[in-house]
Amino acid sequence: MRGVIFPVVLIVIGAGWLLNEINYFPSVSWIVILGLLVAGIAVLALEGVNKSTIVLGPMLIAGAATTFLRQQFGLGLSVQWPVLLILCGCLMLLARSKWIKPAPPKPWEKPQQSVTRQE
Repeated sequence: MRGVIFPVVLIVIGAGWLLNEINYFPSVSWIVILGLLVAGIAVLALEGVNKSTIVLGPMLIAGAATTFLRQQFGLGLSVQWPVLLILCGCLMLLARSKWIKPAPPKPWEKPQQSVTRQE
C-alpha cells in the first residue's frame, strides 16, 4: 500500500493539471485554495480535535472557501474579513467549552524528567 501513494498522487496532480489546462475548472488560484484546504484538514487529521485545532483547522478551511467565493463570485474583502472574524470568535468560544478536550503539551512544554542512577 505504501508504494502506491506516490504514483496515485502523481496521477491526481496530472489529471488536475490537465483539467485546468482545458479550462474545465473555474479560473481561480487553486494552489492557494487547495493549500489552505489541505492544511486545515491536515491539522484536524494529524492533531485530532482539541482546544487548539478547533480554531486553526476550520479557520484554514473557511479561508479556502471564502477565497474561492471571492475569486469565483466576486465576494468582496469587505465581506470576507468580517465573516472570518465572526467565525474565529465563535470557534474561540467553542474552544473554551468543557466538551472540547485540551491540547496535548508540545515537546518543548513537557517537564524534564530527571534521570536517577542506582548504584
